[in-house]
Amino acid sequence: MTMTVSRPGLFGRDGWRLTPLALPMLLPLCDPAAQAAGLTDPATIDRAVSEFTGAVIGQPGGARQAADGRLQLPACTVPLVVGWHSPARNAVQVECTGPTSWRIFVAVNAPPATERAKPEAPAIKRGDAVTIMVRGRGFSVQQQGEAMENGAVGEWIFVRTARKADALRARIERPGLAIVPAG
Repeated sequence: MTMTVSRPGLFGRDGWRLTPLALPMLLPLCDPAAQAAGLTDPATIDRAVSEFTGAVIGQPGGARQAADGRLQLPACTVPLVVGWHSPARNAVQVECTGPTSWRIFVAVNAPPATERAKPEAPAIKRGDAVTIMVRGRGFSVQQQGEAMENGAVGEWIFVRTARKADALRARIERPGLAIVPAG
Protein backbone atom coordinates (compact mmCIF):
# COMPACT_ATOMS: atom_id res chain seq x y z
CA MET A 1 0.00 0.00 0.00
CA THR A 2 1.37 3.39 -0.93
CA MET A 3 -0.08 6.68 0.29
CA THR A 4 0.66 9.83 -1.66
CA VAL A 5 0.35 13.27 -0.16
CA SER A 6 0.49 16.10 -2.62
CA ARG A 7 2.35 19.18 -1.41
CA PRO A 8 3.39 20.93 -4.60
CA GLY A 9 5.03 23.87 -2.90
CA LEU A 10 7.40 21.84 -0.71
CA PHE A 11 7.93 18.48 -2.37
CA GLY A 12 7.61 19.10 -6.08
CA ARG A 13 4.81 18.17 -8.39
CA ASP A 14 4.46 14.49 -7.36
CA GLY A 15 4.55 15.09 -3.58
CA TRP A 16 6.13 12.52 -1.24
CA ARG A 17 5.23 8.87 -0.68
CA LEU A 18 4.61 6.94 2.54
CA THR A 19 6.40 3.69 1.88
CA PRO A 20 5.06 0.27 2.85
CA LEU A 21 7.84 0.07 5.45
CA ALA A 22 6.21 2.83 7.49
CA LEU A 23 2.83 1.10 7.60
CA PRO A 24 3.77 -1.50 10.26
CA MET A 25 4.98 1.31 12.52
CA LEU A 26 1.70 3.23 12.18
CA LEU A 27 -0.77 0.34 12.51
CA PRO A 28 -0.48 0.04 16.32
CA LEU A 29 -1.63 3.64 16.56
CA CYS A 30 -4.90 2.67 14.85
CA ASP A 31 -5.36 -0.70 16.57
CA PRO A 32 -7.45 -0.59 19.78
CA ALA A 33 -6.26 -4.07 20.79
CA ALA A 34 -2.65 -2.94 20.63
CA GLN A 35 -3.46 0.13 22.68
CA ALA A 36 -5.32 -1.96 25.25
CA ALA A 37 -2.20 -3.99 26.09
CA GLY A 38 -1.40 -3.38 29.72
CA LEU A 39 -4.92 -2.18 30.60
CA THR A 40 -7.70 -3.72 32.68
CA ASP A 41 -10.51 -5.03 30.48
CA PRO A 42 -13.81 -3.37 31.52
CA ALA A 43 -15.50 -6.79 31.15
CA THR A 44 -13.35 -7.98 34.09
CA ILE A 45 -14.89 -5.23 36.23
CA ASP A 46 -18.38 -6.23 35.07
CA ARG A 47 -17.77 -9.87 36.01
CA ALA A 48 -16.41 -8.91 39.46
CA VAL A 49 -19.47 -6.73 40.17
CA SER A 50 -21.89 -9.46 38.96
CA GLU A 51 -20.19 -12.09 41.12
CA PHE A 52 -20.27 -9.78 44.13
CA THR A 53 -23.91 -8.68 43.80
CA GLY A 54 -25.23 -11.99 42.48
CA ALA A 55 -27.16 -10.15 39.74
CA VAL A 56 -26.39 -9.40 36.11
CA ILE A 57 -26.11 -5.95 34.56
CA GLY A 58 -29.47 -4.19 34.34
CA GLN A 59 -31.26 -6.51 36.77
CA PRO A 60 -32.42 -5.48 40.26
CA GLY A 61 -29.41 -5.62 42.55
CA GLY A 62 -26.96 -5.65 39.61
CA ALA A 63 -24.93 -2.90 37.97
CA ARG A 64 -27.04 -0.28 36.19
CA GLN A 65 -24.90 -0.53 33.07
CA ALA A 66 -21.71 -2.14 31.82
CA ALA A 67 -18.37 -0.52 32.62
CA ASP A 68 -17.41 2.08 30.02
CA GLY A 69 -15.32 0.47 27.29
CA ARG A 70 -13.20 3.64 27.12
CA LEU A 71 -11.77 3.08 30.61
CA GLN A 72 -7.97 3.25 30.58
CA LEU A 73 -7.15 1.62 33.93
CA PRO A 74 -3.71 0.03 34.34
CA ALA A 75 -3.68 -3.78 34.35
CA CYS A 76 -4.29 -5.23 37.80
CA THR A 77 -1.85 -7.98 38.76
CA VAL A 78 -3.78 -8.95 41.91
CA PRO A 79 -7.43 -10.01 42.33
CA LEU A 80 -9.88 -7.11 42.32
CA VAL A 81 -11.29 -6.14 45.71
CA VAL A 82 -15.05 -5.56 45.53
CA GLY A 83 -17.30 -4.25 48.30
CA TRP A 84 -20.29 -2.06 49.01
CA HIS A 85 -19.51 1.63 48.83
CA SER A 86 -22.22 2.59 51.32
CA PRO A 87 -24.73 0.97 53.68
CA ALA A 88 -27.48 1.95 51.19
CA ARG A 89 -25.97 -0.58 48.75
CA ASN A 90 -26.52 1.68 45.76
CA ALA A 91 -22.90 1.53 44.57
CA VAL A 92 -20.10 -1.03 44.53
CA GLN A 93 -16.46 -0.10 44.97
CA VAL A 94 -14.03 -1.99 42.72
CA GLU A 95 -10.38 -1.59 43.65
CA CYS A 96 -7.01 -2.79 42.43
CA THR A 97 -4.52 -2.88 45.29
CA GLY A 98 -1.56 -3.87 43.09
CA PRO A 99 1.57 -1.86 42.41
CA THR A 100 -0.43 0.57 40.25
CA SER A 101 -3.56 0.92 42.34
CA TRP A 102 -6.89 2.39 41.27
CA ARG A 103 -10.48 2.49 42.51
CA ILE A 104 -13.80 3.02 40.74
CA PHE A 105 -17.44 3.02 41.81
CA VAL A 106 -20.19 1.21 39.91
CA ALA A 107 -23.82 2.30 40.34
CA VAL A 108 -26.17 -0.55 41.27
CA ASN A 109 -29.90 -0.87 40.63
CA ALA A 110 -31.89 -0.88 43.85
CA PRO A 111 -32.89 -4.40 44.90
CA PRO A 112 -36.63 -5.18 45.04
CA ALA A 113 -38.52 -3.60 47.96
CA THR A 114 -38.90 -7.00 49.65
CA GLU A 115 -35.14 -7.41 49.80
CA ARG A 116 -34.63 -3.89 51.15
CA ALA A 117 -37.23 -4.30 53.87
CA LYS A 118 -35.47 -7.11 55.70
CA PRO A 119 -32.06 -6.15 57.07
CA GLU A 120 -29.64 -9.07 56.90
CA ALA A 121 -28.42 -10.40 60.19
CA PRO A 122 -24.64 -10.60 60.35
CA ALA A 123 -23.34 -14.04 59.45
CA ILE A 124 -20.15 -13.21 61.34
CA LYS A 125 -19.80 -10.84 64.29
CA ARG A 126 -16.72 -8.98 65.46
CA GLY A 127 -14.60 -11.23 67.65
CA ASP A 128 -16.08 -14.48 66.24
CA ALA A 129 -13.73 -17.35 65.54
CA VAL A 130 -13.71 -17.92 61.77
CA THR A 131 -12.04 -20.21 59.30
CA ILE A 132 -9.98 -18.08 56.90
CA MET A 133 -9.49 -19.81 53.56
CA VAL A 134 -7.04 -18.59 50.93
CA ARG A 135 -8.37 -19.93 47.64
CA GLY A 136 -6.62 -19.86 44.28
CA ARG A 137 -6.51 -21.83 41.05
CA GLY A 138 -6.14 -25.44 42.04
CA PHE A 139 -5.42 -24.90 45.73
CA SER A 140 -6.88 -23.75 49.02
CA VAL A 141 -5.31 -23.26 52.44
CA GLN A 142 -7.23 -22.60 55.60
CA GLN A 143 -6.42 -21.41 59.10
CA GLN A 144 -8.35 -20.34 62.14
CA GLY A 145 -8.68 -16.63 62.75
CA GLU A 146 -10.80 -13.86 64.19
CA ALA A 147 -13.31 -11.48 62.61
CA MET A 148 -12.40 -7.83 63.07
CA GLU A 149 -15.91 -6.59 62.17
CA ASN A 150 -19.51 -7.70 61.58
CA GLY A 151 -20.65 -8.82 58.15
CA ALA A 152 -23.36 -10.62 56.21
CA VAL A 153 -22.84 -13.34 53.60
CA GLY A 154 -21.21 -11.81 50.53
CA GLU A 155 -19.75 -8.80 52.34
CA TRP A 156 -16.03 -8.06 52.70
CA ILE A 157 -14.65 -7.74 56.22
CA PHE A 158 -11.27 -7.58 57.90
CA VAL A 159 -10.01 -10.76 59.56
CA ARG A 160 -6.71 -11.74 61.16
CA THR A 161 -5.01 -15.03 61.88
CA ALA A 162 -3.35 -14.12 65.19
CA ARG A 163 -3.53 -11.35 67.80
CA LYS A 164 -0.61 -9.34 66.37
CA ALA A 165 -1.07 -10.32 62.71
CA ASP A 166 -2.00 -7.78 60.05
CA ALA A 167 -5.65 -7.70 59.09
CA LEU A 168 -6.71 -9.22 55.75
CA ARG A 169 -9.76 -8.44 53.58
CA ALA A 170 -11.94 -11.51 53.16
CA ARG A 171 -15.39 -12.16 51.69
CA ILE A 172 -17.88 -13.99 53.88
CA GLU A 173 -18.85 -17.24 52.15
CA ARG A 174 -21.12 -18.53 54.92
CA PRO A 175 -21.31 -18.20 58.70
CA GLY A 176 -17.89 -19.03 60.12
CA LEU A 177 -16.04 -19.04 56.75
CA ALA A 178 -14.24 -16.09 55.13
CA ILE A 179 -12.49 -16.42 51.75
CA VAL A 180 -9.33 -14.55 50.69
CA PRO A 181 -9.00 -14.94 46.89
CA ALA A 182 -5.49 -15.55 45.57
CA GLY A 183 -4.41 -14.56 42.04
